[in-house]
Amino acid sequence: MNSLKGKTAIITGVSRRNGIGYGIAEKLASRGANLFLHSFTPYDKMMSLNLKKNESELIFKSLSEYGTIIEQMEADFMNPESPAVVVKKANNSFKHIEILIVNHTYDTLKSLSQLTVEEIDKHLIINVRASLMLIKEFVEQYSGNSGGRIILLTSGQHLGPMTDLAYVASKGALHQLTNSLSDILIEKGITVNSVNPGPTKTYIPCEEINKAVLERMPQERWGEPDDVARLIAWLISDEAGWVTGQVIDSEGGFRRG
Repeated sequence: MNSLKGKTAIITGVSRRNGIGYGIAEKLASRGANLFLHSFTPYDKMMSLNLKKNESELIFKSLSEYGTIIEQMEADFMNPESPAVVVKKANNSFKHIEILIVNHTYDTLKSLSQLTVEEIDKHLIINVRASLMLIKEFVEQYSGNSGGRIILLTSGQHLGPMTDLAYVASKGALHQLTNSLSDILIEKGITVNSVNPGPTKTYIPCEEINKAVLERMPQERWGEPDDVARLIAWLISDEAGWVTGQVIDSEGGFRRG
């Protein structure tokens, strides 16, 4: 269970204990990894996601119980300097980072009729520009010969229609970047893969949404953060060193038709 002992991961978007980011962080900490966690709680508050006032402290306390080193910082990826600041601070704390998990996302669930220029730009800046700049900064500090890992979180936009179009555009960009990034970075010893976690229960859905999702889930449940965390823990392990450039759908058989 200490397969990641001695390695350090940056994980973005870790601000809620019921979120995917926290699920990934907990899985990696349980396997011995040191963690540098990014969060931006104003987004969660804007989306009316329930946060305790001391949520970041509770995250730190819970993850520290695994005995690894945990560092945290808040950063707004609308700021073009934030990706470099996050990686630099992580590098200053741990001297070398082997793993980058780009989990953060921005999605305000706007349909076509609700779109504005500002909303489109914000999705692309946070989800695409910040992700690419995080990768750039990560690669520049990476000095290992092999074992480097980058994981992107995408969505199911390639499997069926979705209504939040700015989000679709931004996640589609990450999907399409995966293969090209993997080709660029493989000779540096870094693999790049994306994961689509499917419908994941990171909040309490209304009865209508809950019923609609469950009707399409042959296993009669939503995905849990631990479902995607287990896959990512394997992808960043030495066992997955031969896997790169892949977009993996981990949806539990979710039926879109």
